[in-house]
Amino acid sequence: MTDAAQPQPRPLLRRVMRRLQDNWRTVVMIIPFVWLLIFFLTPFFIVAKISLAELAIASPPFTSMVEWTDSGIVTIRLVFDNFLYILEDSLYYNTYLNSLKISITSTILCLLFGYPIAYAIVRSGPVAKPILLFTIILPFWTSFLLRVYAWMGLLADQGTINNALIAMGVIDEPIRMLYTEFAVYIGIVYTYMPFMILPLYANMEKLDGSLNEAAADLGSRPTNTFFKVTLPLTMPGIIAGSLLVFIPATGEYIIPDLLGGGNVNMIGRVLFNEFSRNSDWPVAAAVAIVLLLLLVLPIMVFQHFQGKASEGT
Repeated sequence: MTDAAQPQPRPLLRRVMRRLQDNWRTVVMIIPFVWLLIFFLTPFFIVAKISLAELAIASPPFTSMVEWTDSGIVTIRLVFDNFLYILEDSLYYNTYLNSLKISITSTILCLLFGYPIAYAIVRSGPVAKPILLFTIILPFWTSFLLRVYAWMGLLADQGTINNALIAMGVIDEPIRMLYTEFAVYIGIVYTYMPFMILPLYANMEKLDGSLNEAAADLGSRPTNTFFKVTLPLTMPGIIAGSLLVFIPATGEYIIPDLLGGGNVNMIGRVLFNEFSRNSDWPVAAAVAIVLLLLLVLPIMVFQHFQGKASEGT
């Protein structure tokens, strides 16, 4: 069959295909925006709507924002008492501060331990590098709850660590580690350490080793080279890893509940109590909105100034 005899695409289909080919970048960019709209913005607006409602004895336990009167008039009722209640009650204020303190401290600890680990993996040989990366990723193959319960067995008064220290004669009686803030720090650092190491490793892997060699040829000492060459170039990995640790650690619930035993109050536990035990969905939603603002606004401000700095360079 000749080319002339073959059926040709219809003009409309041809125009659509040509337009898709011309605007393929726009089509590709629309997909993540639609994903964020459905799975992030929509739940956010639902929670925001609940935070502006009142507690009610109903199912679900809050009043409706839009009400219809008998005359057919639509009324929209917004209640800001939940946010005022959070500002007036010291429980929420102290819990926010404690959550930020624990998450910031845990992020710093993850960075202090994770940076040299990532640096060592990058500098390791071709045989050791995949093995070391495998050991970093291996915990993700195990249930998160099982790993936390394992730490409960290690840190208990009659746990593995205390029994080992007593057997070696280091201590005479068990040290109280479980159900303390110390146990919460261990759990968070252990759980989120891979989220710090992997972005650092990805960033360090792209560094040009000749820069360090050039600095050494110019008489720079290793310490000076690290702080003036390596550290600034790895700053994107530091920022990415810190955000991946700080954001989920601030709203952590499982680790403070199991390893803290209720003695360490974080905002995730307050959210659970308000939603589940108190059934006060409006206050819980307001707590969640304030937490989201505390996490998102500093990131937006940082990205704004970082964009200005990159434009100035």
